[in-house]
Amino acid sequence: MDYFNLIHQLDAPAWQRIAFCFALSTLLIPLMLPLARRFGLVDHPGGRKDHGCAMPVVGGLVIYFVVVAGFLLFEETHNLRTAVFLGGAGLLVLVGQLDDYYDLRWTWRIGAQSLAALLMAMAGVMATNLQDVFGFMGANIGLMAVPFTVFIVVGVINALNMADGVDGLAGSLSVVALVLYACFGLYAGNVLVVERILAVAAAVLGFLVWNARFPWQSRAKVFLGNGGSMLLGFTIAYASVRLSQSPDHPITPVLGPWALALPLIDCVTLMIRRWRQGRSPFAADRHHMHHMLLDAGFRATQVVAIIAGGSLLLGIGAAMAVKLGIYRPLVVLAFLVLLAAWYAFSVDYDRAVARLARWRGGDARAVAVPSRDAAESEAH
Repeated sequence: MDYFNLIHQLDAPAWQRIAFCFALSTLLIPLMLPLARRFGLVDHPGGRKDHGCAMPVVGGLVIYFVVVAGFLLFEETHNLRTAVFLGGAGLLVLVGQLDDYYDLRWTWRIGAQSLAALLMAMAGVMATNLQDVFGFMGANIGLMAVPFTVFIVVGVINALNMADGVDGLAGSLSVVALVLYACFGLYAGNVLVVERILAVAAAVLGFLVWNARFPWQSRAKVFLGNGGSMLLGFTIAYASVRLSQSPDHPITPVLGPWALALPLIDCVTLMIRRWRQGRSPFAADRHHMHHMLLDAGFRATQVVAIIAGGSLLLGIGAAMAVKLGIYRPLVVLAFLVLLAAWYAFSVDYDRAVARLARWRGGDARAVAVPSRDAAESEAH
């Protein structure tokens, strides 16, 4: 099948739905900002949070409303999987908004993420068939499919959550991952799932109009909030499992981590370092990939371009490797090698920042002081 003809699989109603989600998200964000401030749905600066004023954290709430509206207006029938996806996503948005307001313990967030994953598995959306990963047929993991699905969902959600530290970064990474999955799904022939994925991506693009930095917009006007980052992480995990485990139009599961490669690699290496230091893997700090780039002197817009662009190129590269018939366990091994390489590079934070600064051609910033370019606070 010609890659340039894949897009024609989407019919006019699909494009109408995508345009609707983008337009509604773009219009609703500014309308929600005064309401968010009135009801205290804001993120206050302080500590590691370096934005200059209280910022509304209703991006996720708007995206969820837009996605639900798209389902109701453009789909006549709804099945259990649709209800489970919307229910699990709604639960995470609710818990995330409560966390933004009350600063819940991390155990509450992990509990909600695990429950959403269990609902997924109960509806039959779970990672069972992994023969491509191991290289032999019949690699059905049986009863381990449920805990493995929970692991995938919690891992992806927290990887994206930890990347939510620069204006436009988490949203851009989400769009990259969703568009990659849409391309994978189109090639496999799963058009309905692709339409839904692109509708979510369009809603995120509408959010980015107000969250990303542009020449006419020096700072974000709204943040995703914990509910938003959990919603998008859940959507990406759901899309990955749903597409790779489809009996009719499956894509290989080895492509799963490559759609969100750099955030996942950063998340895993950070958790390993924290564990080796005797700290909680979910403890907060300023040692993320985006912090290194900021402290090395890169501007916020450059950080977004490097990390989101890098994830896009890695996803395309992995897809091309699969298309060329590369032995699929080698694609998995390549991801693990890249993870190990980043761990070795970043294990000494100051040295890593100095190297990045030399590659940039300038001096590193003082890493003890949070960068003023890190306008959007981490939500984990």
